[in-house]
Amino acid sequence: MIEILRYSFGLVPVFLFLATLLFLDSYKLIRLRLVLQNLGMGSLIAVFCFLLNTALIGLLHYDLSFYSRFIAPVLEEIFKALFIIFLIRTHRIGFLIDAAIAGFAVGAGFAFIENIYYLSIMPDANLLLWLLRGFGTAMMHGGTTAIFAMVSKNFYDRYAGKTIFVFLPGLLVAIFIHSIFNHFFLPPLLMTLLQLIILPLLIMLIFSRSEKMIQEWLELGLDTDVTLMECINSGTMSETKIGQYLSSLKDKFTSEVVADMFCLLRLQLELSIRAKGILLMRNAGFQAEPDIEVKEKFAELKFLEKSIGKTGKLALMPILRTTTRDLWQFYFLQ
Repeated sequence: MIEILRYSFGLVPVFLFLATLLFLDSYKLIRLRLVLQNLGMGSLIAVFCFLLNTALIGLLHYDLSFYSRFIAPVLEEIFKALFIIFLIRTHRIGFLIDAAIAGFAVGAGFAFIENIYYLSIMPDANLLLWLLRGFGTAMMHGGTTAIFAMVSKNFYDRYAGKTIFVFLPGLLVAIFIHSIFNHFFLPPLLMTLLQLIILPLLIMLIFSRSEKMIQEWLELGLDTDVTLMECINSGTMSETKIGQYLSSLKDKFTSEVVADMFCLLRLQLELSIRAKGILLMRNAGFQAEPDIEVKEKFAELKFLEKSIGKTGKLALMPILRTTTRDLWQFYFLQ
């Protein structure tokens, strides 16, 4: 019975909080399959960091206490962050909510492997230690990576991802929290209690703010998309600024290329409306039926982009949907 309690305290708490985040995500922005992939990647990162830390401690002959306070937090947070950066830069994360879930899942996977290791080398440790590791260390790893993901996503959107330095503030915050935790300035039990109050509260506050941002983006974006689509269908596109801009390109490109540009814009609108419609249905508690035409539309989208060419795409940049959320919604549909 004691053995079961030790494993439960050491491994279960962080996954319960992750399940809570998934439940609170009313838009279901991230699927369970992707969450499991993030957990797996976090586990692989933990194994890599364990091997790296072991090698560096032996090579540099650092005191273990010094290493755990100043070196390990830097290395572990950097390698966890690298995967989150990949998710953000490839538009697999669209909002702060899915950033929090993805980040926490990576951290949870990391903590899972770390706690399994400590369970194996300290089989006789008391229940209080596993209570601290399960609710303390595991929450720290999940919380720091979630915070990094949310801060980085915010800066990436704000500055259009123009520089890698948009990820630096979130990384510094994650390293600082991790290092403070390893310094043990406060008694372990008190530190764990503070984490259980502060980190979940911070994540929940950002969750609430992000839900409002998604709702505003959906309402405004859907109205704009539908209005523009109505202009296309009614033949009044030429009266809009976008239509006038397309007409001005006739002097620089052939009529066939301009026609493909028009088709590309229309196809992007269709996909954008479809993506926003699915999100609204999920928020209302309904599951959207799979659209068998989506794959064909993306194939057509690639064909049109190739037909227009790089020069044509550059000319369309002022009106094409290329913001991070626009690109995310296309990934979301696929």
